[in-house]
Formats: sequence, structure tokens, C-alpha cells
Amino acid sequence: MRKFLKKQSMTVGLPPGSLVHIGEKKTSESKLSVFCYNEESLHEEEPGDVAELPVKKKQNMTTWINMDGVHDIYKVEQIGKLFGLHPLVLEDIVNTDQRPKVEDYEDYLFITVKMMYIDGDENEITSEQISLVLFDSMVLSFQEGEGDVFNTVRDRLRKGKGKLRKSGADYLMYSLLDAIVDNYFSVLERVGTNLEEIEDVVVYSPTPEILKEVYYLKQDLVVLRKSIWPLREVISGLQRLETSLVQDSTDVYLRDIYDHTIQTIETIETYRDVTSGMMDIYLSSVSNKMNEIMKVLTIFAAIFIPLTFIAGVYGMNFKVMPELDWYYGYPLVWLVMIGVGLCMLLYFHRKGWV
Repeated sequence: MRKFLKKQSMTVGLPPGSLVHIGEKKTSESKLSVFCYNEESLHEEEPGDVAELPVKKKQNMTTWINMDGVHDIYKVEQIGKLFGLHPLVLEDIVNTDQRPKVEDYEDYLFITVKMMYIDGDENEITSEQISLVLFDSMVLSFQEGEGDVFNTVRDRLRKGKGKLRKSGADYLMYSLLDAIVDNYFSVLERVGTNLEEIEDVVVYSPTPEILKEVYYLKQDLVVLRKSIWPLREVISGLQRLETSLVQDSTDVYLRDIYDHTIQTIETIETYRDVTSGMMDIYLSSVSNKMNEIMKVLTIFAAIFIPLTFIAGVYGMNFKVMPELDWYYGYPLVWLVMIGVGLCMLLYFHRKGWV
């Protein structure tokens, strides 16, 4: 999760609209994919060049153009010129540390959100910025790299099931946002599982290593909150915008995303409270464990103090000590010492200390 931190110093002093990629450096080539569809047909392709992208609106067809790899600034700039995107929009696309937002440019809407998923290779939470541009009959999506949560949307397009193929670009935009928000629940489920596992260890066998896990988990939740919290403003903004690009029939679906977003935020707040409580539980568990150790040591010390006194008395080098000449003096001292120790243990037991 520490991958969220990105450098902004590279853009200091540059004029607005300067294209500087900020984010994780990618070595793979960028990739384009196109879906053109309506209720009766679907055309899918992967153009090798920006010049091959469909620009003109096809009658009764909706187009989805996706680009993986915004580190390819030249290709992003080409797409911007091809579709008439504002330079500030292109700047926000390649700057992958944007806060989720929605902006109205009259002819199109620009949306940035955070997509989160579990990286199968490293088995950790990965965050990626998704930029969406909504036109009248077209959606452009820009991703940092390959791998996303849109496979369910692609499958629905290919199988022609549901409302997606029958609806326009605004419903496609909703479907992409819905896939992103729904995947938040999978991420939070993984966080919840980790919380349960860590909580058991914190209570029964706290170690410095588990404290680090709690600390990292708390950091992850802070970043999750920072990424997801503004999303409710994005969805609410889409509902309030007076634009013909979003049909009234799509509002009800946007409200559903809004409800899911609020639910994820509430879950994150709950997990944050639990994590903060786990820090206190860890300190209490360590303190209790230390108290138990100190209690045992104190009991042993209390038992051996009188025994040490007896041994010290008979260790003195005085000539006139009648007990030194007794035949049974040695075993008698042992019996006295054992009796004193047993009496003290019995007393501690009745007090409930052992």
C-alpha cells in the first residue's frame, strides 16, 4: 500500500497543461482496446496505433476506448488531439496522484477515481488511478497499467446480457464506476480478514512484529479513506450536473453507487476504530503479560526472603550456637525452611495471588 505515495516535485514551476507522468514507472508498452456495440452487434479490436481509433460517431453505436499505460505521454497527447481534450484534462490523466473528481467541459465529462484490487502476485492491495471521459456516445478510459476490475463489464458486453448493450455511453460509464466500487468490498473483506487474524494474536500473544502489522494496517486504512471518501462527491456531482450526457434513467443507478460508497466509507471508519483499539489492546496485553511475569518473580522472591534469612543466620561464624552441635540440626533446618515456604504458598493461594 505504500505504493500510493507519489512525487509531485516534478511539476513544480511548469505551466498548466504540461504533460509529466507522475506515478509508478512502467516498462511495458501501452495498449489500446476498443468495443463498439449496440443491442444487435459487438465489434472488439486492439488497434496498434492511435490513428486507427474510431473518431466519428457511428449511428446507434456506443464506443468504449481503453488505454493501458498513461506513462506513454506521446500516445496520451495524440488521443487528446484526436478527441479534442483540454490540456488540463491530459495533465490530470498522466498525473496519477489526482483526488477523485468530476469536471464538466460541456462537450464531455472528465472523471478520475481510484481503482483498488488485490495483486495476485504480491497478495497486497494495489491502487491505480482511472480516468474516464464521457462523450455523447463514447467513453474513454485511461489506466496506469494492465490489469483492472472491468472483466465483468467486458463479459456482459460480449454475452449481450442485461441492460448494458441496450443502453448508451452514460450507462457504460455507470457500469465502470459500479465495477470499481463493488471491488472495494473485496478489498475491505481482505482487510477485515487481516484484522481478525491480527486481533487474535494481539490479545493472546502480542509481539513487536504484530505491532508493526497493526501500524501498517492503520496506514493502509488511512490511504483507503483518502481515496474513497471523495468518491461520494463525484457520484453526487454526477447526479447534480445539468448535462444531456447523463440521462435521467441513469440517476437511479448512480444513487445505488452512492449508497455503496457510503457503505464502504462506514466500513473503513469502523475498521479504523478497531485498529486504533487494537493498538490499545496491544499495550494492555503487553502490560498484563509483564505484570504476570513480575507477579511470579515477586512470589518467588517473597518465598526465598525468609529462607535466605535462615540460611544467613546459620551461616554466621559464631562459636556459641547450640544448634550447630545438634545431631538433627541440619534436617531440622530443612524442615523449617520447607514449612515456611509451603505456608507462604498456602497464604498466597488463599489471597488469590497464585
